[in-house]
Formats: sequence, C-alpha cells, structure tokens
Amino acid sequence: MNQHASRDYRLDGPTGGEAAAQGLVSAQWFSCQLERRAFKALLQRDDWAGARWIGLWFALVLLAAGLAWASLGTAWAFAAFALYGLLYSVSDHAAHELSHGTPFKTPALNSFFYQIASFMTLHEPVFWRWSHARHHTDTLVVGRDREIAFPRPFRLRDLLLDGFFLKSGLTEIARTFAHALGRVDAATHSLVPENEIARMVRSSRIQALLFVALLAWCVALGSVVPALFLVLPRFYAGQLALVFNITQHAGLQEDVLDHRLNCRTILLHPLLSFLYMNMHCHLEHHMYPLVPLHALPRLHALMQHQCPAPYAGLLDAYRELLPAVWQQRRDAGHSIRRALPGLAADKG
Repeated sequence: MNQHASRDYRLDGPTGGEAAAQGLVSAQWFSCQLERRAFKALLQRDDWAGARWIGLWFALVLLAAGLAWASLGTAWAFAAFALYGLLYSVSDHAAHELSHGTPFKTPALNSFFYQIASFMTLHEPVFWRWSHARHHTDTLVVGRDREIAFPRPFRLRDLLLDGFFLKSGLTEIARTFAHALGRVDAATHSLVPENEIARMVRSSRIQALLFVALLAWCVALGSVVPALFLVLPRFYAGQLALVFNITQHAGLQEDVLDHRLNCRTILLHPLLSFLYMNMHCHLEHHMYPLVPLHALPRLHALMQHQCPAPYAGLLDAYRELLPAVWQQRRDAGHSIRRALPGLAADKG
C-alpha cells in the first residue's frame, strides 16, 4: 500500500480546508461552448414533458402495485413484486431530478412529486436537496462532496451491502431519526444553511412518523405486506438503480474542475433511459444541471464533439470502471484519465 493508500472524505475533517486552499471549492468549472439560442431553448420547462416522464413513471408504479396486490397468495407474487420493486426503485432517479425542480414547469408539481419520491427512496427531502446541491457545486472534491460513492480505498463489503441498499438505506433512516430528535452533527451543519435546519428537522419528523406508522400498521396486521409496498422495495429490488448509479463517477478523477474528467455519459436503450430518467447523459447533466431531463439527449448532441466519446453501454462502462476501482483498493491515487478534445475554453 503506497502513500496514496487512503483519503479523508469527512465533511468535518481537514481535507475540505485543503481543497479550499487549492481553489477547488465553489470554483469556476469548465463549460462547453454552445450556441446561445439553442442552449436557451433547452432550458425551457414543460409540464407535459414532465408528465411523460414523472407522471408515466408514477402511473406505472401504481399499476404494478395493483398487480402485486392481486398476486398475493399466488405463484405470481414473486414476479409481480419484482416488477413493482424495480419500478418503485426508480424513485431514486425521480427524486434526484425533482430535487433540481426541472421536470415540470409548475413548481408545485415538482414539489409534490419530490416529496413522494424522496420518501420512496428514503431521502429526507430538505437534507438531500442541500447535499445534492453541494455534489454539483464541488463534484468529487474530497472533503466537500458527501455523495462520492467510491471513497478510496474502495471497500468491496460496502458495495455488497448496497446491493440490497443495506449500507446507504439504513444510514439514511438513521440520519432521519437523528434529525427528527434534533441531533444535527457538524457534517450536516456544513451542508445545510442555518436558516434551513428547523425546516429539515420538521421534515425529518414527518418522515420518521411515516416510518413508525408503517411499522405499526405491519404489527397491527401481523403481516409484512404493507412494508412490501412501502420502504422495503428499495431494499429488495434496488439493484438496477445501483447498476446505473455506479457508472456515474466510479474510477474517475477526483479534485478536478472539468466534468468531462469525473462524469460518464453512456448510450442506453430507450427503456433503460426511461428507467434511469435520462441520467445516462450524466456529463451533460453535471455541466448544465438546469437543463430538464427530457432535453438532455439534445444537449448531448450539441456538446458531444467537445467531450470524450460516450460509452457504448453499461458493459462498456463496467469494463473500464471495475478494474479501476479494484486497483483503488491498493492505490487511492489511481484514476481513469479520459482524453479530451483540444478545444478552447468556456463559453461566455
């Protein structure tokens, strides 16, 4: 194990201060040159476009819930709940998009579905919105970004646990209950503004009460069935969401100010793109997070000649990232270095 054997990812540790001293905090990132009129057109939000994505997803979840309910006590139950759980776990991507407030033009629609999707994916919405805002401001800056999914050295145990959402999911629930009790640690204070702490605590109490009510419902019925429809799907059927999420940043460079070096865009079948809420255009989303999900493929077409080539699919991405994160178990300084087109600097 060499001198790069481990890094300190704590938000309340010394690494964040070191990153600030290097000019990596709230810094100016590279952005591609885009024709202004075409770019402004991509920023337009549309309730109908939002309904085609978020509304259709939510309708499919309800339909699958009906099928799962009808299958109880039959040989079809396993398949029906697998389908329901897969669609339910898309909440991870839906909550992400809704946190940006971009799927719908009407803010109330974004807020309404964000609250629902956040509960489904076990994110307390106030904390998570601020955490994700930091992820975009300081993407993969060590000591600042709490959403670095593969801290170095990579730990295989954590990945295996999250195959069933056990590490991340239980951490989210524990944090929600801690915040509901008014216990806010230094790391959270570094993310959430002081004037938002009280709102975060209230939101955590509401979510904690929902967890308790669900548990009481199961106890009263003497059955786990209510939990099979709420909360547990993220544990028993979240594997596809994890497969998608790993491709976003794993193995790429930390502490750089160019999203072309720390984000991946991959090409996917339209069905997978729908289940992923178009987050396969992940480089584009990070460079321009205010572009709605339905416009990301058009953004990709506009900027692709200024970016590394997209990966041909999930297998193509995993062929690169798996050896890299495995090597990071022994060498935290190792990362994938993507070749960049020789283009001029940022758009004005």
